[in-house]
Amino acid sequence: MKRSIICVVALVFATLLSSCGSGGSKEDLMDITMWYGPALCDAPPPPADWGLYKTVKEQLKIRLTLVPLPQSNKEQNAMIEEAVKTRTLPDIFMVNHEELTSLVKRNEVARVDRMFPQMPTRLSQMYDKQAIAHSSFDGICYGLSQVDALSKNEGVLIRKDWLDKLGLRIPMTTDEYLDVMRKFTFNDPDGNGKNDTYGFGAFLEITPTEEGLGRRFNPIFGAFGVPGTFNMTKKEAGLNIHKEGFYDALNYIRQLVNERIIDPNWTAYSQDDFRNAWKSGKFGIMLEKSDAFALERGYKPFDKNFPDGEWILINPPIGPKGHLSVGNYLQGYRTYAISRRASELGKTLAIARLLEWMSTDAYHYIAYGEKDVNYTLDENGNVTTEGLENPELAYSKELASPYIQLRNLVFYNSDSELASRYPTWKTQNGREMNAVKILRNMQSRPWTASIGAEHLPTPSPELKAFYEQGIMDFLTGKRTLSKLNWQYWLEEFDKRGGSDWERDCINYAKENNLLTD
Repeated sequence: MKRSIICVVALVFATLLSSCGSGGSKEDLMDITMWYGPALCDAPPPPADWGLYKTVKEQLKIRLTLVPLPQSNKEQNAMIEEAVKTRTLPDIFMVNHEELTSLVKRNEVARVDRMFPQMPTRLSQMYDKQAIAHSSFDGICYGLSQVDALSKNEGVLIRKDWLDKLGLRIPMTTDEYLDVMRKFTFNDPDGNGKNDTYGFGAFLEITPTEEGLGRRFNPIFGAFGVPGTFNMTKKEAGLNIHKEGFYDALNYIRQLVNERIIDPNWTAYSQDDFRNAWKSGKFGIMLEKSDAFALERGYKPFDKNFPDGEWILINPPIGPKGHLSVGNYLQGYRTYAISRRASELGKTLAIARLLEWMSTDAYHYIAYGEKDVNYTLDENGNVTTEGLENPELAYSKELASPYIQLRNLVFYNSDSELASRYPTWKTQNGREMNAVKILRNMQSRPWTASIGAEHLPTPSPELKAFYEQGIMDFLTGKRTLSKLNWQYWLEEFDKRGGSDWERDCINYAKENNLLTD
């Protein structure tokens, strides 16, 4: 770690020396130091002669110093804490939520909500109500939080060709889903004369935020109001396993198992097995990710096997009490804070101007490099690398990587950005597959927010094993699933540490401002 800090200090001085060589006197310029998270951790930082430094000087009257942060949160926090100790916090710096919470409590960072009027484009693109709330404490925002990765990128898909073959309507309620799943299992929806299809397909994709059976069963748990491990609302904060709807959801899934209308290999499937199964026509309803379903490399085997087959996106089932949710979703945020010293020195306005300029005039330059060198625009104004004089300088190539290290500061997952990653293509029978449209459709469906749940305390290995094994025992018949047996099992779960785990999660969520209204 000492070696990392020494290297960073050396880089700061080198960058300062190089950026002081052209344009403006010290009196004319505002010095701004930024510690940023590199877009490409294995690539060098921008060179000292990068054109951005000169442009920022001339247009914004800012002498900019850039320092890359290490990749791990632990090392980032160590750098920040060392700077706090030596009173050398930079003007603007990337910070994770836990560290930001600590800095706010110690009055080391400035409020940022007063900057929003100075950057209207960036505000509309990046800092929505949820992002602002993520870094707000007692109603005051202390962090510029922007979406770091795609969320809600999954959806409930159903075989439309099977529905049409059997004359069925799209199911809406849990009862209608059950009826369709039965007919997909027993009424030969693919017309091959064999008893080889199932209504529902899944596999065990267990994560800390989707314990028990994992995320592939989330739409069913969502129908009973209990998607995910933990309820992140102030009113009902706690483990979902303690809530009445969890038993009801488990009872519904047990019915799928008992009637054999779920692909019976679900307990043994890996992710690859699951995907090979739907591409082979094994089942008719599933939860799947947008890219795994819609991109050519993922969908092509299904298209080859069933050129007239068609999956469509539908809403998750509505439960008996009106609940519906594709599942719980996380939202990773990339957060920047302004040091209190920077605010006291009157730098917040200059920082706001810099960020707004990055999101407007300098957007393409920061995101893709130099036009006609690293990228070009097609007839529709979309970024492309076609026709470059030297293809090796394309923004997608290694040589260009130092020049796009700040791209995470301006990316906001727009359709045009995603189009360069998710190209549209056509199936054998000419049907258009547009992964971006499918993603947006998935995101528009009902979801349950679990923002910050990934940071909650985790159970002990012994409690986790008891939790997961108990759920499976109820589903496989090793334990009889009845209200009384379920209550006995929950009491044992709590004795083994379940109630303590829940209390630790609630306390952590409250202390770190993670619970929502």
